[in-house]
Amino acid sequence: MPASIMFEVLEQLPPDPILGLSQQFQVDPNPDKINLSVGVYQDSAGHTPIFKAVKQAEQQLIEQQRSKAYIAQAGDADFNRNISRLLLGDALVNDLGAQLGAVMTPGGCGALRMGGELLAQVSGEKQVWVSDPTWANHFPLLQSAGLKLTKYPYYDFQTGAVNFDKMLAGLRAAQSGDVVLLHGCCHNPTGADLSEDNWDELIELLVERQLVPFIDVAYQGFGHGLDVDAYGVRQAVKACPEVLIALSCSKNFGLYRERTGALLVITQAAQQTAAAVSHVLAAARRNYSMPPYHGAGIVGHLLNDAQLTSDWQAELSAVRERMNLLRKALSDGLNQAQDKIDFSFVAGSNGMFCYLGIPREMVLQLRAEFGIYLLESTRINVAGLSETNLPVVVERVAELLKRSA
Repeated sequence: MPASIMFEVLEQLPPDPILGLSQQFQVDPNPDKINLSVGVYQDSAGHTPIFKAVKQAEQQLIEQQRSKAYIAQAGDADFNRNISRLLLGDALVNDLGAQLGAVMTPGGCGALRMGGELLAQVSGEKQVWVSDPTWANHFPLLQSAGLKLTKYPYYDFQTGAVNFDKMLAGLRAAQSGDVVLLHGCCHNPTGADLSEDNWDELIELLVERQLVPFIDVAYQGFGHGLDVDAYGVRQAVKACPEVLIALSCSKNFGLYRERTGALLVITQAAQQTAAAVSHVLAAARRNYSMPPYHGAGIVGHLLNDAQLTSDWQAELSAVRERMNLLRKALSDGLNQAQDKIDFSFVAGSNGMFCYLGIPREMVLQLRAEFGIYLLESTRINVAGLSETNLPVVVERVAELLKRSA
């Protein structure tokens, strides 16, 4: 075989911190191992189920399909319309009219990247302000589009809550035209969310300083309900002249592997929105050409059917209520088992994730001694807990905390 002429210069990269930890979990021989790191919803048996309403919609969709030809580059019209209305509400969508544009994307990651590509066309030297901490993939997704990212204060590690005063103070350093990346609800990785009053005050600052919100909505319905979780997004759209929104259907529809998402663009005028969408479509053509259809077809079909929509909402509510019960049980169990750390903040977090706030060395001990896997940041997936493994996690964390006394 001839000598390599290109690829010998490459060095193997380390695995992704989250995906690599899942791989490590898979090969761990401990029969009692527990994975609290993976970012998917799991039921009490440790499975990631398909919503029954989603399965019904999928079956109906397949029966009705007569072609596998490409769909429009901007995506399925039913999906774009219905997912916009699910997030923003009928009244706001009607008011916006052609000021609202929607482009179907390969998952929320695709929406974030297409939003980044659009911003790179218009932002020049402007900065994108990102919460500290934020989801690990925000930086590579947006920096690889050519954007400059700057952190703003967000989480208070002492209280386990948002440090809103520091957040506002940090964002006052932003310049007109800068972009502020926000989590619509169920902040990943902390689970610490803005209150409605916080949102109102933040939006006043965005308007005052002419900052553009770019809102990542990956967990609508996982916090307090579909409409409550959309409060900040809707208020921002009502008040701000320009808004970008990245949507994901991975969690609330359980369509992880179908890569179903959308980028919503709101501007002051229909012609501005049309121009912006044209640039998003050009970026899509460069990156992946045409969007995947199957997951979006399911969502569009489901939301067109009142009974399927009602059934899906009931299932989503059950998922949310189960996670809330697990979060409360974890908080209460840890507080009853030890007195070194007050874990009450865990009960006040939202969505799938929260920080435990234990020392990093304890995270490594949990992994090495007991086969309990969480990220070194101490982020855990609450949905990885169950009625069976939760007492074990409580016992092991409490044991290590007592040892450290």
